[in-house]
Amino acid sequence: MNIGEKLRQLRLQRNLTQEEMADRCELSKGFISQVERDLASPSIATLTDMLECLGSNLKEFFSESGNEKTVFSQDDMFIKEDGELLRGSITWLVPSAQKNDMEPILVELGEQGQTQDMPPHEGEEFGYILSGTVTLEVGTKRFKVHTGESFCLHPNAPHRIVNSGKRTARFLWVSTPPNF
Repeated sequence: MNIGEKLRQLRLQRNLTQEEMADRCELSKGFISQVERDLASPSIATLTDMLECLGSNLKEFFSESGNEKTVFSQDDMFIKEDGELLRGSITWLVPSAQKNDMEPILVELGEQGQTQDMPPHEGEEFGYILSGTVTLEVGTKRFKVHTGESFCLHPNAPHRIVNSGKRTARFLWVSTPPNF
């Protein structure tokens, strides 16, 4: 089995650049490139992390069958704690969602936390606020969204979400096509 080529194909199926994958896996773009060209071999732990970021796991990666999973437990989910900008975490609720038409994530933003600026793109985004209050910034427009409220947008302008409250905000965010 050519591991590097199979990883490359998996990354391309998810429409990720090497840089985007490197960011998700907290690796360098150069390392991703070397692995894909079989110039470097990842450790089992690193390969496991790479596969989680691609919505897969070791068993699926080395398996010849393509059985789709339907129900996901906490153990299947992938959590990324972010630093200063986000002040929170992102949980990929469906680990293989990058290959689907939609990608659901659970976002937690601490006080004054914010998502990264998202560029305009084709598709739609939906959010449901589970707790707290956020401000949805779309271009020059600002929308306050409170617990129990939702938003839906066709992102034709740069956009981001800012925690505008004094407690942690939690929201479900679904994007189509996947872009997280």
